[in-house]
Amino acid sequence: MSKNLLSVILMVLGVVLLIWGIQASDSFNSQVSEIFTGTSTDRAMSLMIAGIVSLVVGAYLKFRG
Repeated sequence: MSKNLLSVILMVLGVVLLIWGIQASDSFNSQVSEIFTGTSTDRAMSLMIAGIVSLVVGAYLKFRG
């Protein structure tokens, strides 16, 4: 039961971080950085990567059987 709860928490956290990272990449600061460097800010990228990792780990724990 606790592994199931942990997996759901990780998946929810992953979605929240992913959404937060996408919003951060659309910010004015990130857009200015993208003009000069060609990539989003480190903060936006870190949030999106952490969100994806958390989502994948949570899904793995939930559905591995």
